[in-house]
Amino acid sequence: MKYVVVLGDGMADLPIEELQGKTPLEYAKTPMMDKLAAMSEIGLVHTIPEGMSPGSDTANLAALGYNPRQYYTGRSPLEALSIGVDMKATDIALRCNIVTVSDDELPYEQKTIIDHSSDEISTEDAAVLLNAVKEVFENETYKFYVGTSYRHLLIWDKGEVVSLVPPHDILTKVIADYLPTDEVLKDMMKRSYDILNNHPLNVKRAAEGKNKANSLWFWGAGTRPALSSFKEKTGLNGTMISAVDLLKGIAVGANMTVVEVEGANGGLHTNYEGKAQAAIDALKSDDCDYVYIHLEAPDEMGHQGSATNKVKAIEFLDERIIRPVYEALSASGMEFKMLVMPDHPTPICCRTHTPDAVPFMIYDSTNKKDANGEYTEKYAATTGIEIMEGYTLLDRFISK
Repeated sequence: MKYVVVLGDGMADLPIEELQGKTPLEYAKTPMMDKLAAMSEIGLVHTIPEGMSPGSDTANLAALGYNPRQYYTGRSPLEALSIGVDMKATDIALRCNIVTVSDDELPYEQKTIIDHSSDEISTEDAAVLLNAVKEVFENETYKFYVGTSYRHLLIWDKGEVVSLVPPHDILTKVIADYLPTDEVLKDMMKRSYDILNNHPLNVKRAAEGKNKANSLWFWGAGTRPALSSFKEKTGLNGTMISAVDLLKGIAVGANMTVVEVEGANGGLHTNYEGKAQAAIDALKSDDCDYVYIHLEAPDEMGHQGSATNKVKAIEFLDERIIRPVYEALSASGMEFKMLVMPDHPTPICCRTHTPDAVPFMIYDSTNKKDANGEYTEKYAATTGIEIMEGYTLLDRFISK
């Protein structure tokens, strides 16, 4: 038996007026998910433990079968694993986003966050800007590392796990009340604006109609993680396919294989076909039993508040990921199970994550159900299947 998870990050949502009162998942044209829903088990799963922050870190740990209460030590340390940073026991890792704050004459504290992703800046452009601040700020205590797109890393030697606010939680808000209490971190953020706002690359971006990537934003502090091996836990050889350092870091920590797909960027126009083919190739190998395909685009469109593009992201996932993977595995004659789910909701109305339960769908090629169901939030809530501890869904999925 082969196992494939297709995870649409932030795919779940609430009804939206401009979508005729439907959620993006309900509104999107998803013929493959519709086909599978008629033969699958559908229900709700709570991926966020009560009292924990509804992040992709805790939620994806749960989806991979790791109890966040036991294994979560912060988001950034997981990303450090992906980047290849060997953290010391005394290190603190922090996410270092390059964001867009308002370009006005107001003091830094009175500016607002316009865009947490700086128009989904390319890694190449972001590296130029990160190096500009690195030249000024880096020393033996603070080390900067380039990640992917707007997502980068700061390692703070002998630091502390300070309380920091994710930028996507405070879009359009004045930042004064959300700045770090640590004076060094706050000073680097303030001074980064002076370095970046009129940097030649940002002048060029503004001329092209793009948002300036004009400020650092620190968040997600944590200590070195210690995940147990996915193979030892499940008996399966696992493979991760994602453009996001967080997911690749979880995979590194769990001793899973990480497949890099050229052109995979975590945005709406990522290399869907490349991800699908990478999954197919892995599953046809004797060295792989389980593939986790992570798609960031629905979450990014939720943060941007674009219902239209969130619908597109879901349709792309259906047509360009689920269809080719399903058809290739079916044509091969191999027995397989497919799990489709979000990690958490990212509702258009609030543009950030919520801890609500999400719909899941399990298709088994050896046990096709006569379910006639729908893969939507609304239908999933009617089936009577509700998994309260999200990390236990993996056992349900891989059980024979």
